[in-house]
Amino acid sequence: MTGEQSTGDGSDAGEVPAPALRRAVRGYLDHLTVERGLSANTLASYRRDLDRYLDSLAAAAVSDLSAVSAGEIERHLARLRSGADGQPPLAASSAARAASAVRGLHRFALREGLVDADPSRDVRPPTPPRRLPRALPLDDVVRLLETAGPVDAAGAAAPLALRDRALLEFLYGTGARISEAVGAAVDDVDLDDGAAVLHGKGGRTRLVPIGGYALRALGAYLVRARPGLAAAGRGTPAVFLNARGGPLTRQGAWAILRRAAGRAGLAADGPRAVSPHTLRHSYATHLLDGGADVRVVQELLGHASVTTTQVYTLVTVERLREVYATAHPRARG
Repeated sequence: MTGEQSTGDGSDAGEVPAPALRRAVRGYLDHLTVERGLSANTLASYRRDLDRYLDSLAAAAVSDLSAVSAGEIERHLARLRSGADGQPPLAASSAARAASAVRGLHRFALREGLVDADPSRDVRPPTPPRRLPRALPLDDVVRLLETAGPVDAAGAAAPLALRDRALLEFLYGTGARISEAVGAAVDDVDLDDGAAVLHGKGGRTRLVPIGGYALRALGAYLVRARPGLAAAGRGTPAVFLNARGGPLTRQGAWAILRRAAGRAGLAADGPRAVSPHTLRHSYATHLLDGGADVRVVQELLGHASVTTTQVYTLVTVERLREVYATAHPRARG
């Protein structure tokens, strides 16, 4: 970062952050990479947030973390929410992430003995709005899955159609994240036991059951389609392959879902578009609607905390309210 260049988020404070500040940020990001195992996307977001924080400190002539006050942190976070330095205001969720990055940096500096106090302790982070995850009604899920792998005039499905159906059945049948699905290897799937090993965030793995529909779709794909697709490539253990025999990418999986959503008459683009995470949300919501315990759903989803899973219980309560409002004769006064 220089005084003449942007720091990666488009801002230009005109001041150069002090070397001590940059060393502290590098150390913190290294800690997150090695000790916490954060994903590359999360690290990139934290790096942008902290670059902007360093520019803010440089503009205030602060050259060391020990000289930062709680007021300086509060002013920086307020500028993020209101917009400053030619940047648009951050959404509440993005501002909360930026606050988490700043607070984490100061906690790290205190643990490492770089400072004697943590000024961020008394700074209350912005509360992001609670967004209820959008789940598809079961009928929409069924229609989406049934149109995922179209058949030809003779009633047979092409290899890529078998793959598409297997992928979407796998996503809904296991609650896998898109990265977990495209990262799954053939040895991770046990068709005899009806289970799969998913490799989740932070290097955590979990064993999840695969339902009957997904098992049949996977079996058909692995037997009748994958060998031919693999022959076009150089050999890869990935379950889901592209037309050239290489591992299917996240972007490729998104394209498959968009095509299936379009055929099913569901939103394929725009704010209401069906996404891979929509299938994961639907998986969790339908389990809870069916009586599954929230702790079991937590394990199936691979959430580190049950608090993350409990947002789905709010979805089911909303659904109960809808049913009550339309079905009870005295629900509306």
